[in-house]
Parts: sequence; structure tokens; C-alpha cells
Amino acid sequence: MHDTNLNEARVRVTIDGRALIVLAGSTVAAALAADAGVAGTRTSVSGAPRTALCGMGVCQECRVTIDGVAHTLACQTLCRDGQVIETTGPR
Repeated sequence: MHDTNLNEARVRVTIDGRALIVLAGSTVAAALAADAGVAGTRTSVSGAPRTALCGMGVCQECRVTIDGVAHTLACQTLCRDGQVIETTGPR
């Protein structure tokens, strides 16, 4: 028996300056959830961490900056090789 996951394509993204390898086709929200260094995608007015809630773009809680484009929905954006993701969440 062999692990088919070893044959799946992977891409390298950078989240808040840290490199992360994820499966091709993963959403940015999934990459953020997999990155132990990210406590949230942004910080609320009161300073509380905020992160993806609905997973379908309605709540707008997963907004991040991707390749310099602010307010991009992480749950609706697929990871691609070389992508730079910036959060304003707590570190």
C-alpha cells in the first residue's frame, strides 16, 4: 500500500514572511489554518483575533492581503506557487 498524498502537487506560499508548503488546490484559508504561527487572519477593533467563519465568503472575516491586494477573501482564493499572504492578525 502506498500513500497517494506523496504524489499530489504542492505549492509554496509565504504567510507573514514564513514559507509554507501546501497541496495545490488548497484555499488560502486552509493554508492559514494549517500554519501554526497564524492565530487569526485579522484583528478586530477591540484587538480580538478574527478568522474564517463561514467558509463561503459571506462573513468577510477571512480578509487578508494577497500579493498586495487588500481585503481578499482567503476562503475564496486558491493557493498558487509564490503567493504572498499577509494577515493583520495577532502573531
